[in-house]
Amino acid sequence: MKLPPIPESLSTGRRRFLHAALGAASMLPAQPARQRPPNIVLIMADDFGYECLACNGATAYKTPRLDALAATGVRFANAHATPLCTPTRVQLMTGKYNFRNYTEFGSLPRSEFTFAHFLQQAGYRTAVAGKWQLAGAIPGQGYKGEGTLPAAAGFEESYLWQVKARESRYWDPLLEINGELQPPAAGKYGPDLFADFAIRFIERHRERPFFFYYPMALTHDPFVPTPFSKGVTEEQKHKADPRWFGDMVAYADHVVGRIVDKIDAAGLGRDTLILFTGDNGTGRGITTPTENGPYRGGKGTTTLAGTHVPLLARWAGTTPKGRVCDDLIDFTDFFPTIAEAVRSPMPSDHPKDGRSFLAQIEGRPGNPREWIFCHYDPRWGKAQPARWVMNRRWKLYADGRFIDLLNDPREQSPLADLTPEMKAAASKFSAVLAKMVRT
Repeated sequence: MKLPPIPESLSTGRRRFLHAALGAASMLPAQPARQRPPNIVLIMADDFGYECLACNGATAYKTPRLDALAATGVRFANAHATPLCTPTRVQLMTGKYNFRNYTEFGSLPRSEFTFAHFLQQAGYRTAVAGKWQLAGAIPGQGYKGEGTLPAAAGFEESYLWQVKARESRYWDPLLEINGELQPPAAGKYGPDLFADFAIRFIERHRERPFFFYYPMALTHDPFVPTPFSKGVTEEQKHKADPRWFGDMVAYADHVVGRIVDKIDAAGLGRDTLILFTGDNGTGRGITTPTENGPYRGGKGTTTLAGTHVPLLARWAGTTPKGRVCDDLIDFTDFFPTIAEAVRSPMPSDHPKDGRSFLAQIEGRPGNPREWIFCHYDPRWGKAQPARWVMNRRWKLYADGRFIDLLNDPREQSPLADLTPEMKAAASKFSAVLAKMVRT
């Protein structure tokens, strides 16, 4: 096996350890099913808020495959991302709050140790498909920093959009495969190609533990027809219109179903932890009909509409079927959850911002969070920086605004006169904010 490159910016000791671990992993024999650590498949839809799933209350979108995933696994009701794509991706991949390592929109700093590096150490084959947006400078896109390429981030194989170029992610997509930019895939639909790659990767590595990370292109704008859309002309395929958003949700559901079907057909259901989530709230131009009335997306905003995302987990034979968990989850929690699932310790020098929710995936009480912290400084467009701490009821911003999330989820009326209960929460949250500084 050809070893993937190791980031030059990692410390010498960590580089030596990672080289040694990768060398050992390359000599691992194929392991029989159920005697190995679980495969990990992490799927993250783009601009896909909590309200987009029928099992979460959507009434106009068809999501039967994701609903089935929830019915056969665990559905988390209080998972929160950062409000924008790149900050979430950096936090997810490194398990660190953004104040520690987020430097610029569209960039993952080259010095960062990711969950893919970690799983390589544990002997996993690693691959990523979909949207990258972490390599830094792309001509004409407004960010100029130096990011990280997929191989340097720990992925042995990659099939991606927006690495060194952009153009289309949907029809006639411009993709980079294992570091090589391809000509536009004429007549093809990007999400189909990403799913095809996922299926091939799973088939090729079914005898070894693997990690497949799929940050989807769907359902981010431009809102264009999918292969399931009816009565569409060739010209309309490239003409954006919000009316296609529901079709894009349905196609994202279809793509996830294809991957789940492959895992089950390969006999890997009991050996694979599948996680599905979204990177931030739905776009602000989308209003979703729900059981509780219309819900306007809040991508980029610091309200629940910007951060509240779906989270589903299925590990056949391990997850209880149809469980709904109200525990708070944020995106620093995925890294330690994966680490616990594969029975490998987190790096000793990691700040350990996250908390594993593997116990909840397995149907046990676990050690749930009392609060979620967010440092939001996206460095993109007109978005304003903010810091806050919240639980399921209360939210305190660093500027002093105190919100009752139950009665004011759109945060239109910050509270001035606090009850003793509110003051106790505000005091606890203030102490958290004071600790969240770079050291």
